[in-house]
Amino acid sequence: MLVVGDAPDGLVDSVIAYEAALVADDVDALASFFDPGAQSLRADATGLLVGSDAITRFRGRRGGIGARRIVELRVLETGADESRVVVTVNEPGSGGRGIVTQLWRLSGVVWRIAAAHVTAPAPAVDGRVWRVVGNPLVAGAKTGTLAGHTVAVKDLFAIEGQRVGVGVRVYLAEASVEARTAPAVQALLDAGADVRGIAQTDQFAYSLAGLNPDYGVPPNPRVPGGVPGGSSSGPASAVALGQATIGIGTDTAGSIRVPASYQGLWGLRTTHGAVSMEGLAPLAPRFDTVGWLTRDGETLLAAARATLGDSTVPVAPVMLCDPLAVGGVDGAVSSEFERIVAALTAAGVRDGGTVSLPRLGDLVEIFRTAQSAEAWRIDGEWVRAHPGALAPDIAARFQWASEVTPAREAWALARIEEVRPAIVSALGDAILVLPTAASAAPAIDADSASLEAARQATLGLTSIAGLSGRPALSVPWMETPAGPVGLCLVGPPGSDLRLIEMALAWEKALR
Repeated sequence: MLVVGDAPDGLVDSVIAYEAALVADDVDALASFFDPGAQSLRADATGLLVGSDAITRFRGRRGGIGARRIVELRVLETGADESRVVVTVNEPGSGGRGIVTQLWRLSGVVWRIAAAHVTAPAPAVDGRVWRVVGNPLVAGAKTGTLAGHTVAVKDLFAIEGQRVGVGVRVYLAEASVEARTAPAVQALLDAGADVRGIAQTDQFAYSLAGLNPDYGVPPNPRVPGGVPGGSSSGPASAVALGQATIGIGTDTAGSIRVPASYQGLWGLRTTHGAVSMEGLAPLAPRFDTVGWLTRDGETLLAAARATLGDSTVPVAPVMLCDPLAVGGVDGAVSSEFERIVAALTAAGVRDGGTVSLPRLGDLVEIFRTAQSAEAWRIDGEWVRAHPGALAPDIAARFQWASEVTPAREAWALARIEEVRPAIVSALGDAILVLPTAASAAPAIDADSASLEAARQATLGLTSIAGLSGRPALSVPWMETPAGPVGLCLVGPPGSDLRLIEMALAWEKALR
């Protein structure tokens, strides 16, 4: 190992001991190397961790880094005897070279890390985000309104010459090569966008978290260590990471809106039936819709226009969801919702009052029952023939779905026929404003009960659009200490483009 610079006593030994703890995945030892408290920093390509507790949690869920060796160590003076900048070059056993830059501080007789930036060898493809990727995978038209844009396609859409994997390795292995690209993807290609690749999804798109045991968890750059949101997790992460400008996915129970909320993106669930579902692996056709994820509203509007044309419908005044109905959201989201409502009011946006809807808990039960019955009809035979192929939470969801009797489904469908007119009557042509999700992104290592509680609370919000077939737009205008949360605009059927146009105007007014 080449050592360059004047290293105070104990510093090089501390760096080497830290590296040994990394390779051994000794979480307790690693925690002791970082300055305790809320000021420690660790950054890499997926985001910034602030505070020793956040760094330690990240270490605990990441797993080991594999064998590597330091080939060069450089020590730079900072002008203070009790601190040094250390830059190390390492060679992982898997190949390539990485660089780690750290600020070390002397605490008594012990050297500890105050800040670290990690640059790992770039993978050819991040398999957590992409299943197949190209440069491009499919070229779009040479000219068009989307020329220069790249698309991450959720692994439910058919692409000519590729297979559909629905987030499950065993399913992919049995899938046939597709002869024709899904019309929803083809519309983007015809407008000039290139397909960058096929991005990951939750297994069978049957989740809102973004956890996939077959391929790993796509990173959430806005909340390092947080779930990305599902089931359009791969397209969302690809867009948030800057690896694509447009993500195309599906939204059944919030699978566009929730990852948009968790990762600070714009995301649109289209009016039910507005975009062709041909060439798309379904989950629950009664509720399935196509939608897009982008980093800004202008790009989202361009993608929507390329698919929907220019037609839209007029909308009436904005209305707020009854505060009692959104009581399932956590306190930080409630505070941010009040703040953004006040800001919109000051900007002259809100003028339709507050609306009361059917109790959100009731909506969840109705939605869950009807969705599950459809999901089992479509995928139950495959699931039953492949025991052990699915993650425990997805398997449990299908097990519950298998137990929905025809009588129970008929009850749910009858209730939907009662609830939908109630929503239509309450909202009319108004825009409903409410939080997109009940919380910021939960931690990846949260226990299953906490993840399920977050899912159920969020379903109460997302099911309004699902049950009524209305378009819903999530915009990244709320920020909590735990991360971003979207503000959701639910409009009358056919108002997809108008929702985006209004949101862009509101964004300008809020600024």
